[in-house]
Parts: sequence; C-alpha cells; structure tokens
Amino acid sequence: MHVLVTGATGFVGGRLVDALRSTTDHDVTVLVRDADAYDPPDGVAVVEGDVLEPGSFESALADVDAAYYLIHAMGAAGNFVERDRRAARNFERAASDAGVERVIYLSGLGSESETLSSHLESRREVETLLAAGTPDVTVLRAAIIVGDGSASFRLVRQLATRLPVMITPQWVQTDCQPIAIDDVVAYCLAVLERPETAGETYEIGGPDVVTYRELLTTTAELATGRPPRIVAVPVLSPRLSAYWVGLVTDVPSAVARPLIEGVRNRVVVTDDRLQELVGLERTPLEEAVARALEGDRDAVDPGPQPDHNAARGGTAASGTSPERGDR
Repeated sequence: MHVLVTGATGFVGGRLVDALRSTTDHDVTVLVRDADAYDPPDGVAVVEGDVLEPGSFESALADVDAAYYLIHAMGAAGNFVERDRRAARNFERAASDAGVERVIYLSGLGSESETLSSHLESRREVETLLAAGTPDVTVLRAAIIVGDGSASFRLVRQLATRLPVMITPQWVQTDCQPIAIDDVVAYCLAVLERPETAGETYEIGGPDVVTYRELLTTTAELATGRPPRIVAVPVLSPRLSAYWVGLVTDVPSAVARPLIEGVRNRVVVTDDRLQELVGLERTPLEEAVARALEGDRDAVDPGPQPDHNAARGGTAASGTSPERGDR
C-alpha cells in the first residue's frame, strides 16, 4: 500500500512516519512545506507543497492508496478556523481527483450536545469537509495527547511545575481522558490495516478518566515530588484564564487560548468500538506522564517565565504547535 502522511513535521506525524517505516512494509510519502528543513527516515519520499495553495501539493497524492490528514492551523497567524476550512476543502478535492481510497483524520473528542470551543468546532467542520469527497474517511477523536512535544501537555506540565499555588476557574473539575502518544500512533496504524474501519468515526482515549485538577496534580507530583495547591474560583472564565496562562507558560498564545477555551468541554470516550476491535493494551496515565517528562529536558522548572507569546505567534508550518502537524 502507498501511504501519504501530511503533518509529518509535527508531534503526531513524525512519530507516525517512524512507525510506518519500522513496523509496516508500506511505501510512505510525506507532504511538507519546506523539504530542505525536513530530514526524512530512510525510504520515505518527500514532496514539497502547501495545501492552502492549490496546484502546489497535488503531486504528493499520485498513486496514493491512503492518506493521513494531520493538519491543523491553530497557532497560525490570522483566523485558524478559516485556514482549516480552506485546507480541508483543497485536500478533499485533490484526494478525490487523485482516486485516493481512504483518508484517516485525527480529530478531537467532545460531545455535540454541548457548545464546543472554536478549536473543537473547527475539528468537526474538517471532518465534514473531508467526508464530502470520494475517499472513505476514518476519523479518530482524541482528547489531550500526552507526550514530549505535545503542545497541550506542555501547557499542563508548565502550569503544574511552575506554580505551587494555582487559582483556576471551575474547569479544573472537568473530566478528560488523556491518551499516550504511543497509543495514538498504534490506533492510527490499526485502522489503516482494517478495511472495515473505513468511513467510521471512533473515539480513542487512555484507560484513565480524570479531572484536569487530577491531571495537573499527577504531573506535578511526578515532575517535582510535590502536589500543587489548586484553588478553583467561579469568576475566572476560560478566556480570562488563557491570558493568565500566557504569563506563566511559554506556549504561544495563539495555541494556548484555543486549548484553554476548550477545557470547558468534557472530553471522555463514550464509544469503545475501536478499542474492542483492536484490543490495545493502553498506557496508564502515570506511565504516559512519566515518559513525557523523561523526554523533556526542562520538565522540572519551578520558576515562572516572562511572556514570550507576543513574539512567537508562529506560522502554519512553523512547528510552534506540535499537535498541528505540518499545517
């Protein structure tokens, strides 16, 4: 099978490309915006192009059977929702014209019965736009991905280790179901090998459902040996807390704000069909956090840092938000 990976320079995409090369015999092509800045694994074909620019990337889809769409514009300058929309439309049309059979898209958990954040709404819209084409689309919806290089986990880690006392909004009581990066990659590979998953939408998560308070506490205890004191107050909205996060972490504000605004949504798996099909031995939360911290040289960093966000807006392919992938 010939497989295309978009977002190969990103947090998930880079690990997925390595796994495809080491555990499968598929032919692998990657689409990146700057081929000179990308060092591919042996045997990986590289095509330079930009899904926001029709005519620049279509050659990457030639003779491709299945494509991973790991593109998200959060962190880019301007309206990331509009950029997501245009990118998805362009990719769907090109994949349909090229006769691609399948597209696999990594989306976000969240119940449609709630008012979703702009970040999650954009993910849902991309699902719909990709499904409008002729390829069968498999959607994997995940909550926070735990791993060294994850923008969302970096946010958690820096909050947990830099603030011994945190005054937070009520969102710290919201449930979430974090998932280890290794498990995300395993699910991505699993659906590729199972034709019956084509056209399906699945929810994926780790074995532990926790509140954001518990996630912060677990991370702090593993990183520093001491739990933070967390005081939840009703007057601090997610939008206001996003500005507070910008003073404490070095996660770019264009990334941090949509993530923080999304914590009001309960992100827990309610459909275990894929886990029942795959039978993956999922990574416990503490183990996932420990692995992520081990790979982070700055994991123990007790001091707050100045706000660098204004100077680090990032671009669509800058890698500022690793979970965005190449886009």
